[in-house]
Amino acid sequence: MSKINKVVLAYSGGLDTSVILKWLQDVYDCDVVTFTADIGQGEEVEPAREKAKSLGIKEIYIEDLREDFARDYVFPMFRANTIYEGEYLLGTSIARPLIAKRLIEIARETGADAISHGATGKGNDQVRFELGAYALNPDIKVIAPWREWDLNSRQKLLDYAEKNGIAVEMKRGKKSPYSMDANALHISYEGDILENPWNEPEADMWRWTVSPEQAPDTPTYIELDYIKGDIVAINGQAMTPFQVMEYLNKVGGDNGVGRLDMVENRYVGMKSRGCYETPAGTIMLRAHRAIESLTLDREVAHLKDELMPRYASLIYNGYWWSPERELLQTMIDQSQQTVNGKVRIKLYKGNVIVAGRASETNSLFDESIATFEDDAGAYNQKDAEGFIKLNALRLRIAARKKK
Repeated sequence: MSKINKVVLAYSGGLDTSVILKWLQDVYDCDVVTFTADIGQGEEVEPAREKAKSLGIKEIYIEDLREDFARDYVFPMFRANTIYEGEYLLGTSIARPLIAKRLIEIARETGADAISHGATGKGNDQVRFELGAYALNPDIKVIAPWREWDLNSRQKLLDYAEKNGIAVEMKRGKKSPYSMDANALHISYEGDILENPWNEPEADMWRWTVSPEQAPDTPTYIELDYIKGDIVAINGQAMTPFQVMEYLNKVGGDNGVGRLDMVENRYVGMKSRGCYETPAGTIMLRAHRAIESLTLDREVAHLKDELMPRYASLIYNGYWWSPERELLQTMIDQSQQTVNGKVRIKLYKGNVIVAGRASETNSLFDESIATFEDDAGAYNQKDAEGFIKLNALRLRIAARKKK
């Protein structure tokens, strides 16, 4: 165990990180700086200040990063139509690079020689935090208590907290039903009955969305304005990236949009069952593909689709700050220069339905060519014969050989 003088801790004020704070003081005999970020989790972060003060912390960082998160992380990811293993919209994954970045920046500002986090040794988040940290500061030391201590149960954490006079709010018996993570993009649920993939989630587990069965019988229409692949207004009202997500989470949740129950492959090697609510992300993905269908060249669109799974894996596995992700982002952002226009969406009982799309300046859809009526010579159908025969040449040669 190397000597640590000062450590920056990603601190929520909850049981786990409060125990970690005291444990760092006791085991490493070092100064602790706490960092608490509001990235749209919907809970007050200021109480973490008093909690940290009660544990003797002098340097406390509490920051509103909601716009930074939406603008610099979520929106760039959705320009790529990013989805992991065909379902997961990467709500937890995309928050980690921002937190890692601020941990490193605060360590530099305060002269700390280490950072610490509360991710367990079984999950993906330890990888994401630490890959990001090392990419931004290769010499930083990382303390991951869950890989070092023997406080490997909730009861042991509670006992440690009681022994050391750490206040624990909202005790609900000795068992917490789910492990949850929330931010402006999603809320996730793991553990308890979800550990058996056969069990259906309990109806009262969901926090952000009504069930599709209970959603309104009348559809809700919304109109999204796009500039360079990003939503800039809803129903004609200009909004910031975070405001866009806040609005879409509310209207989507009210219409039963965004629930997901999946078994995913973690980077550390195991399969994990998780449930997610991502109303805004579900709408954003569908609408973005709709505006791209009008404004992107065919081969550009297909190339993006081919590269997207690799881009998604980079984010899921913690490589946001890698040179390959940054290279892909440059290409993705360049492709969005013509992605301008409007998309009309109908939300109805869990469904996100594209009801219309238009782009006055960048649409590549030509009705005079695509029409089934008289095209007045805009397209010579006889040209298709040579096109087909040239493309069939290799197939015809192979078929003759088979004969």
